[in-house]
Amino acid sequence: MPGEKLDRAQEGALVYFTLRPAGVLFAAGLAAWLLHPGALAWASVPLPGKVRALGVAAGLLGGLLMVWTLHHLGKNLTDTVVTRKDHTLVQTGPYRWVRHPFYDSLALLLLSASVVAANAFLALAGTAVLILIAIRTRREEELLLARFGNQYRAYTIRTGRFFPRP
Repeated sequence: MPGEKLDRAQEGALVYFTLRPAGVLFAAGLAAWLLHPGALAWASVPLPGKVRALGVAAGLLGGLLMVWTLHHLGKNLTDTVVTRKDHTLVQTGPYRWVRHPFYDSLALLLLSASVVAANAFLALAGTAVLILIAIRTRREEELLLARFGNQYRAYTIRTGRFFPRP
């Protein structure tokens, strides 16, 4: 619901106070690299062109997964662990195989930018974002279990958190 107030503090203090600043740090670093690559030359790492090309491929895959995920997530998207009043449990598209494809796509995009830029600063900032998201995911799943009960419990048995179950 547009304008619906979501209690971001339910993420826990660690994530609440660090995740978004870490994301801003990554985004600022990426913007600096895009606008003036020399600004982050101090954090450059030598990577072969083939490895950087794999970074481009990871970015394309991450972008496609993000679009597919957002299409299926629809109005359920929030920037926090709290669900909306009219939230539904999405189990279609990429959610058929993993519970958090949005985070998978984000991981691919962060990895891609770090590898394409061949930059340790971006890699470290991106890693911090992903670690914080992994920490936050536990709380998110607790809230989803409280909201959807046995339906969510059955879903967790069928699907992997970040990777499909064999």
